[in-house]
Amino acid sequence: MTTTAPLPPPVVRIQNVTHQYQQSKAIDQISLDIPSGLMIGLLGPDGVGKSTLMGLIAGARKLQQGSLNVLEGDMSSAIHRQSIGPRIAYMPQGLGKNLYAELSVEENLDFFGKLFGLAASERKTRIHRLTQATGLSPFLSRPAGKLSGGMKQKLGLCCSLIHDPDLLILDEPTTGVDPLSRRQFWELITSIRNERPTMSVLVSTAYMDEAEGFDWLVAMNNGRVLATGSAQALKEKTNTQDLESAFIKLLPHNQSGEATKLSIPALQKTDDTPAIVAKGLTRTFGDFTAVNNVSFDIQAGEIFGFLGSNGCGKTTTMKMLTGLLPASKGEAYLFGKPLDANDLETRNRVGFMTQAFSLYGELTTAQNLTLHARLFHLSPEKSKQRISLLVERFGLTEHMHALASSLPLGIRQRLSLAVAVLHEPEILILDEPTSGVDPVARDEFWSLLIELSRKDKVTIFISTHFMNEALRCDRISLMHAGQVLACDSPQALTHAKQAKTLEQAFIAYLEEAIESTHNKEHTKTTLPSEPIQTAPPTAEKHRHHPQNFSFSRLIAFSYRESVEVIRDPIRLVFAFIGSAFLLIVVAYGVSLDVEDLAYAAYDQDQTPESRRYLSNFSGSRYFVEKAPLQSVDAMERQLQSNEITLAIEIPSGFGRDLKKGETPSVSAWIDGANTTRAGTIAGYVSGGHTHYLYELATDAGIDASANASVTIESRYRYNPSFETIYSIGPKTPALLLLLFPAILMAVSMAREKEIGTITNFYVTPTRRLEFLIGKQLPYIAIGMINFAVLTVLVIFLLGVPLKGSLLGLSLGAFSYAFAATGFGLLISSLTASQVAAVFATAILTMMPTINFSGLIQPTSTMEGAGKIVGALWPATYYMHLSVAAFTKGLSLNSLLPDIIKLALFGPIFIAIAATFLKKQEA
Repeated sequence: MTTTAPLPPPVVRIQNVTHQYQQSKAIDQISLDIPSGLMIGLLGPDGVGKSTLMGLIAGARKLQQGSLNVLEGDMSSAIHRQSIGPRIAYMPQGLGKNLYAELSVEENLDFFGKLFGLAASERKTRIHRLTQATGLSPFLSRPAGKLSGGMKQKLGLCCSLIHDPDLLILDEPTTGVDPLSRRQFWELITSIRNERPTMSVLVSTAYMDEAEGFDWLVAMNNGRVLATGSAQALKEKTNTQDLESAFIKLLPHNQSGEATKLSIPALQKTDDTPAIVAKGLTRTFGDFTAVNNVSFDIQAGEIFGFLGSNGCGKTTTMKMLTGLLPASKGEAYLFGKPLDANDLETRNRVGFMTQAFSLYGELTTAQNLTLHARLFHLSPEKSKQRISLLVERFGLTEHMHALASSLPLGIRQRLSLAVAVLHEPEILILDEPTSGVDPVARDEFWSLLIELSRKDKVTIFISTHFMNEALRCDRISLMHAGQVLACDSPQALTHAKQAKTLEQAFIAYLEEAIESTHNKEHTKTTLPSEPIQTAPPTAEKHRHHPQNFSFSRLIAFSYRESVEVIRDPIRLVFAFIGSAFLLIVVAYGVSLDVEDLAYAAYDQDQTPESRRYLSNFSGSRYFVEKAPLQSVDAMERQLQSNEITLAIEIPSGFGRDLKKGETPSVSAWIDGANTTRAGTIAGYVSGGHTHYLYELATDAGIDASANASVTIESRYRYNPSFETIYSIGPKTPALLLLLFPAILMAVSMAREKEIGTITNFYVTPTRRLEFLIGKQLPYIAIGMINFAVLTVLVIFLLGVPLKGSLLGLSLGAFSYAFAATGFGLLISSLTASQVAAVFATAILTMMPTINFSGLIQPTSTMEGAGKIVGALWPATYYMHLSVAAFTKGLSLNSLLPDIIKLALFGPIFIAIAATFLKKQEA
């Protein structure tokens, strides 16, 4: 037995910590001291609590129960978290999860340097040293979103190291990364640790071979700690030869399964037609070639593995070979017949199981199986037979009535496999099916695959990043940059490179491919010939001294947000074209002017008197005459079909009765479906009728005006022509200048929550107001640009002159843009997704603006709740201000009351948003 050296003092002390998500405990009563100055590994599959524990240690998650001390302070104290923020670096799980895709490599590094208060010269020096050390220096101008998986992880590490932390936390940093990039990543970590031996590094990983090189390990399962110690100590404790076996031995007895080695019968070679044949397959997406000239064949019943980094073309190749995606060039054959991507019969011969759980979580296991049986048109008898067989075969009997979302990860994978083979496919596609699954469940899953292959002769495609799984395949294809580097059995490929392991062989193939492209200096990491100095002496005075409110951090967020908007064509178009387009639509579409009314006459008299009466309508600009009506039925029919909105019926004898001095009657039929419009039409008809009576009186020599006691002549102040455009034109910008900036602002915040970059706010010294106002400023600028565009359109396109103060209107617009973006921040602080943010912002801005801000109904006529909402809504004041400036011609002094009221809304919205925005994830 080896003697155990005393451990250094703890950098992290955990006592009885529990963390729960609804009914599920991610961490259950953990007590643990993590020694300082070492490389610490957290071992275990997905879902055992590793990421939750690391988030708590980094300060990104809020502590629920227990005690957690990090760097000699209590993490439940906001003051302590703020003080040690510059001493911790946290790289969350996922390829480039802490990076900004639209920003270049250099811009990402510069942004993180600004967050930690580094001066410009210091940032430049550190960026140069880190990119030289990682081989990223040739790619300084490349957007982070266009980097390979390995390069993203290196950039993420550089961003984490730029401020020289004392505690580096890496959450599965090499998951999904090819073996060569993995090796280079750990060489870089080793080089950095050699220069800073006091730095503590906490790493979670699912790769047991990586964990062999760590100083101290923590094995976890179901939110609890199974064991701690060095790799050698854990193997000695369990009397095993490797860490994976040791981990299995550490599991509770009911989870450890049988410690039997998988037996894989040899594949029987046959002369039958190959299941799949690929000849020169190529797939392009625009100018990008995802797969380039791939050729091989696969025997029926063979387990064929695809290995390669993310983006190398594995999934694209698999889809082309199974008819799920058409090839740009080349040929593919399925059991001797050419593949047709549009042939549903071909697709029925294929089963597909994605990496992510893609079944219906709200349905039970039985319901999921029944649903998919129906989707594949299995008869009731066949469906019952297949489900019964697969449930027994895959060990799902005890879980038939459990919701799919509540199943353990290993059982979920079995259910996904059962669904994929339910319709008895001849080919089964498995895209990294065991990612995150514990070793026992992984072996159980593979035993099912082996049975399907050898017993049922199902041809199996499987992509994986685990080399021990690749060794179980009959043959594997090694891919890089869309090309197949080699295709043979794992043993043959290993022997061909005279390597000890398949991973070493894969790395050798990758290095050979890189050299053959003559781009070795751009793609392969070369460690620096001189030691990496992560903290220049001139920077020591800045280390570990958190600032209070920092204007430079605020500007850093504003600059970053501006760059992202400019480089995102969708947001750019939405920001600058959407409001102009809607102004035209709304201003011309929302009109209260009632003109060009279609009407028809049913003249049963046909006399000069009746025609003279109708001339009052046919000669008016308000009416458009249609063909005369011939019956009451025709009149009813045209009114119902909206062909006309007014019908005038003149009875027979109209002219005769008029000449006799009698009082004939005339009927006016008005479409009353729209009451406001109908009321206006009734007024027009009454006016035409009155005008006709005046003409008759004048012709008879009677002074009709002398008989009227009052004569009313309407004269309208500010809008003499009484046209809707002079009202709607100035009011429409009030609607759009609230809607668009608020949505853009809300989406920007919600987007950070969705993609995970909000973590950078949690774990850096950034304060709430720095973050909120920094992100807000670019959208205020967008709002002001929109204001200028909309003002020009209202004046020159809609023809509404600006009679009042342009300065007053501009000051009001600035305050309004501040309020609109502040409201967007408020909404996004309460929503977790972009979809929810868009819907909530659109509804909550449109409804009060249309109903209570004076767009249609004057606010002075409102009562009760409507009046209160209008008084508390910024659109009310900007709408009043805009109409006053455009139509009424008011001066700056007259506009000041509305400007002052508008200026209050922005700070109030920001204050509320800052209250709801938490510095930790709950």
